[in-house]
Amino acid sequence: MTATDLALASATELLRLYRAKKASPVEAAKAALARIARHNPALNAFVLVDEKAALAAARASEKRWAKKKPLGLVDGIPTTIKDIILTRGWPTLRGSLTVDPHQPWSDDAPVTARLKEAGAVLLGKTTTPEFGWKGVTDSPLTGITRNPWNPETTPGGSSGGAAVAAAMGMGALHIGTDGGGSIRIPAAFTGIFGIKQTFGRVPAWPLSPFGTLANVGPMTRTVADAALMLTVLARPDWRDWYAPKQPGQDFTKGLDGGVKGLRIAWSPTLGGKRVMPGVAARAAAAAKVFKQLGARVETAEPDIGPADDIFMKHWFSTAHVIVEGIAPEKRHLVDPGLIETARVGSTYSTADYVRAQMARRELGFRVNRFFQKYDLLLTPMLSVTAFGVGKVAPEPPGESAWVDWTPFSHPFNLSRNPAASVPCGLADGLPVGLQIVGRHDEDALVLRAARAFERAQPWSLPPAATA
Repeated sequence: MTATDLALASATELLRLYRAKKASPVEAAKAALARIARHNPALNAFVLVDEKAALAAARASEKRWAKKKPLGLVDGIPTTIKDIILTRGWPTLRGSLTVDPHQPWSDDAPVTARLKEAGAVLLGKTTTPEFGWKGVTDSPLTGITRNPWNPETTPGGSSGGAAVAAAMGMGALHIGTDGGGSIRIPAAFTGIFGIKQTFGRVPAWPLSPFGTLANVGPMTRTVADAALMLTVLARPDWRDWYAPKQPGQDFTKGLDGGVKGLRIAWSPTLGGKRVMPGVAARAAAAAKVFKQLGARVETAEPDIGPADDIFMKHWFSTAHVIVEGIAPEKRHLVDPGLIETARVGSTYSTADYVRAQMARRELGFRVNRFFQKYDLLLTPMLSVTAFGVGKVAPEPPGESAWVDWTPFSHPFNLSRNPAASVPCGLADGLPVGLQIVGRHDEDALVLRAARAFERAQPWSLPPAATA
């Protein structure tokens, strides 16, 4: 294979090539690094690239493969980490000018540790909005990250850098975070796969200020790669008191089991949300594919109640706490949108927050009740396609507006269900995502359904990725 092919090869393809001695981890790392050098100046997906460390790790992996003794399931695979996640030796600046880079940086977060233990070749850290606060990716620290399908549009956020890196072959495996859709939003906008697994499945530390809304998970070009990656990540770590203590699960097993006989609900509006016509059409067509694959698909709307209001009271209150924790003399450095969001959060009382927690529990009950009848739920991933960079929403006003165009994502952060975004076509030349939601702890079924759809309707990469 050529270097270009290696950059776009999936992790599972690279592993096959390594075993057959038809490619090496060093060649794969160089191909990914060449992609970064070529495309990152225009797209701005990385806040840090460590070529020296990546090549050293790749050479060590190459020696292990020569002895037929790979370290783990992803040995030699080019991988990136979102700049929200601790990585020993690299600053974790969280998209903020207020974080001091001159610290020891001596810890790996659980996901970073698991990837290193399994032999992944870490290339660098990807961009995020400040503290991951919004659904697009720009920050005072790194500026604007751009969508490879159209650089004048946003890749979404907050894991926008990871999504761009995945779409453009700048690594095969990518760590994102998702507190209100931050894996699934950019996956939909850039035409890649991303999954927010059941809350707690993947250990996290330090725990996000956004608490039980927040998840850490895979972003990849293929479903099989996400299943492989999740197998590595979903292992116990004592530092996360939410995480399960039992041994992890192999999510690659049964991946090609299909959806025949499954009871699947299709919700085109999730209770009346407005959806752009092109997005609605692509998502509806995707839902029909599951029927063609043998599933029993029927239109049904789960009762999620006032999910937007519940989410905002959780999210905006936390934004207030984050900003309050920044030294007053540094607050002028903070994204003005985050300052405004924090101001709104400051208007909520303790009683407002407690009532929102109570309402969240009721929402979770109703979603669980819905899944007594159905195995999976399908919805559009977003209400719109990617819009112009430098904006928090397609239309003004208000910094809260990012919640308005993501009504399908954050309800399932509140309910803690596994949810994935799969590409399901283009509208006006930009990717559209279909969301697949499952019961608690049935991450494997969500992956299986996504894989069935991927096989039935393969998706393409941005034209710039193959040019």
